[in-house]
Amino acid sequence: MMWQYRFTEIAFKQIKKLPILESQRIITKLDFFCKQENPLKLADYLTDFRLGSYRFRIGDYRVIFDVKDEYIVVLAVGHRRDIYRKN
Repeated sequence: MMWQYRFTEIAFKQIKKLPILESQRIITKLDFFCKQENPLKLADYLTDFRLGSYRFRIGDYRVIFDVKDEYIVVLAVGHRRDIYRKN
């Protein structure tokens, strides 16, 4: 099965606000994860499900996501110091 990723509107806005090199790095890494047979083996399970079910660690940034069928649905992208803070 070939995995694909999709951004929510909020996550898309968040990644557009990042420096260009960081956003390119995140996209490249998401492409790498999607080419894996089971990208969830490379993800960490989140204990607070209000954010999402899984996360990828990409340098100092975190990609929070859920899985729907063969899609990785990216819910949030942000720096590790900010991504888990409650609003």
